[in-house]
Formats: sequence, C-alpha cells, structure tokens
Amino acid sequence: MSKEAPPGKQKAVICYITFVGLLIAMSMNSNEKHPFATIHIKNMFGITLLWISAKVFVAYINLILGEFLFWTAVVLLVYSLVRAIQDKKPNIPFLSEKFDEWFTFLD
Repeated sequence: MSKEAPPGKQKAVICYITFVGLLIAMSMNSNEKHPFATIHIKNMFGITLLWISAKVFVAYINLILGEFLFWTAVVLLVYSLVRAIQDKKPNIPFLSEKFDEWFTFLD
C-alpha cells in the first residue's frame, strides 16, 4: 500500500533548500495555502533567523556562541528537511510550537 503525500509536501521540501527555497515556497504557498507547507515554512523561517543570529554573534559578539548557534541551525535544518520528506510535521522541542505561534503572518 502506498500512502499518499500530504498536500503541500513539495512546497515543504523546497522551503528547506537555502534562503531562496524559502522565498520560492512562500510565494508558491501564497496562492493556494496548504497547512503542511505553512508549518514547514514557518519552521524554516525560524531556522533562517537563527542562522542570521549566528552570523551576527560570530561577527560582533562571541565566536564560540555564534558557531554553536550556526551548527544548531544546520542540524535543525537537516532534521526538519528529513521530517518533511517523511510527510511529518516538524517537531523541534519548544521551537516548532513557538515558530508556529510567532510567525502567524505566514499563514
């Protein structure tokens, strides 16, 4: 038996392919909203902000903390991409719920 992919899976996977992929997925999801894609887009938006914060920390605040944030963002991105490919919602403890709560403008 083959399980059918949730609507919006393609958008969810695309959003994890760099910052440009996030913008493309946001654009694609603006016409026809899919809840599965929306939650992954919110998750990637949060991970992107974490990555940007890491770069700011590396450049201006603390190299070690910035490197830790950078590698955390990379691990979260890979983990979330695998979850999207597996047709599952992202479930980063604490963060996925907060990203969904904070980024309501992406609904």
